Amino acid sequence: MFRFARIENKWIKNKFTHWFVKSYKVDLSQANREKVEDYISFNDFFTRSLKAGMRPIGKGLISPVDGTVSQAGSIKNGDLIQAKGKKFTLKALLGNDTNFKDFTTIYLSPSDYHRIHTPLDGKLLKMEYIGGDLFSVNNQTANSVDNLFARNERVVCYFDTYTIILVGAIFVGSMDTVWHGQITPPYGKQFSVDYSDKNISLKKGEELGRFNMGSTIILLSNTHQFDCQPRQVVKMGQSLSV
Repeated sequence: MFRFARIENKWIKNKFTHWFVKSYKVDLSQANREKVEDYISFNDFFTRSLKAGMRPIGKGLISPVDGTVSQAGSIKNGDLIQAKGKKFTLKALLGNDTNFKDFTTIYLSPSDYHRIHTPLDGKLLKMEYIGGDLFSVNNQTANSVDNLFARNERVVCYFDTYTIILVGAIFVGSMDTVWHGQITPPYGKQFSVDYSDKNISLKKGEELGRFNMGSTIILLSNTHQFDCQPRQVVKMGQSLSV
């Protein structure tokens, strides 16, 4: 899928993208480029930018993405809720003993806007890539696959004010960040980059990265409680904090 999404043959790209728009009811009226024919490849379409003003920035901690809240709440005894009756540990998710108080998980469907933005002003401290599976991350698999988010490929971005995890999924073997560029592929194993001395700071609402196919983000905080509920549809820029 990685290579197919980057095919620039106009006939193939246009035919598949038109099918995708129709099948998933994608709203292109908010995009900078409203015509399928104006995109170089399917990936160019999938990671499309929006017109200025489409996502007003709210107060406090904001949603970094368009999507649907899967879960949100306090992290109790190191456990996060994956779905009703299913939990996974923060240690398994991060691969270390870092502690956080609250979390929210937001699922991005194929029809959603797939750029990721910063939920708060913050300075980047570290990024870790953790290789893993590429299970689908929709509601069905969240309810059936144990430790789903701690088993899937993921990129953990530690900022001084929050931490955000970009979770890979089926067909999502590629994620980008604005400071590193494309992360996967080609990497297949865990690696870590220390940015604490690089002075990489992003303002709330700035682009942080993008999924090159749909997936999930997990947002961790020690300073904000999340005011959102499972199945709630959210837009990037919408306030999520109490």
